[in-house]
Amino acid sequence: MIISQPAASAVALAIMVIIMMARPAIQEEIHVTNKLSSKILIAHCKSKDDDLGTHAIPIGEDIGWQFRGKVGTHFWCDLAVQDKRLTFVSYDWGDADNYSRNWDVRDDGVYGTRVRDSLTFCAGTWRQIKFDQML
Repeated sequence: MIISQPAASAVALAIMVIIMMARPAIQEEIHVTNKLSSKILIAHCKSKDDDLGTHAIPIGEDIGWQFRGKVGTHFWCDLAVQDKRLTFVSYDWGDADNYSRNWDVRDDGVYGTRVRDSLTFCAGTWRQIKFDQML
């Protein structure tokens, strides 16, 4: 029997989805640390199911949270400092090895270290906002 390329691709995709869904939920922990030079960081992190609230984070301090990572788990954070704002994805189950678990918020952006290869990367940079666009 000869299987067409589209059918073979569909079968491969179905197998990959089954494997991903069979992966058990695992305990995860995320930290967002204020490493700004001289400012309080305002952070509001959430997922579609959990709103972690808005927090004022002093320099050198962090917020952290634990959760069971499973299919579809996706967290993002809105950050603000004075008249600047930054939004970044702090966790995505489908691509978890490419994300950091520890995020450093600096004067030029937010940085993490990938789980799979320990590469430090910038997940977002600050943009200027008007007062009425703040958190």
